[in-house]
Amino acid sequence: SHDCEVQQQPQAAAPEQTAEPIAVEGAAAAVAPPAGIPDDFYLRYYVGHQGRFGHEFLEFEFRPDGKLRYANNSHYKKETIIRKEVFVTEAVLSELKKIVDDSEIMKEDDSRFPQPDKGGRQELEILMGNVHICFTTAKIGSLLNVQESEDPDALRNFYYLTQDLRAFVFSLIGLHFKIKPI
Repeated sequence: SHDCEVQQQPQAAAPEQTAEPIAVEGAAAAVAPPAGIPDDFYLRYYVGHQGRFGHEFLEFEFRPDGKLRYANNSHYKKETIIRKEVFVTEAVLSELKKIVDDSEIMKEDDSRFPQPDKGGRQELEILMGNVHICFTTAKIGSLLNVQESEDPDALRNFYYLTQDLRAFVFSLIGLHFKIKPI
């Protein structure tokens, strides 16, 4: 069993950084959440840093009711924050649960992961059934960072899972909203 420490991520001063509902574009705005999705699954991923362009981050979460919330804040070349929100089907949530379950991340421990530093931080929070994990680590630039860590096997598992999750979310957002997420 993993205890989850509540981590406060850096908050930018701009009002658009608050957790206000994201305006949904297109036909999906009228779609209700899918029925029958149990309240036993939640996933949130955050990666970000404070740099010369301010607080830049990518964050997404899947809520128990099927709502996917996505935010990408890059100030590079004066870009503005991208926020999207959409309900996904039970089949999409089932596939997400399968990805998480197959990764066996719920059996891992982040106590020997590199601590967040000036290069940034990553957070992965998952509630699946009665197991709740909350991993926090430094940004991982490459597999070389993984190999040089104190727990390369667990960190490799984290690294590959977060890559899979990002690809999954970028596909969903790209298909639904026809935007490029990065």
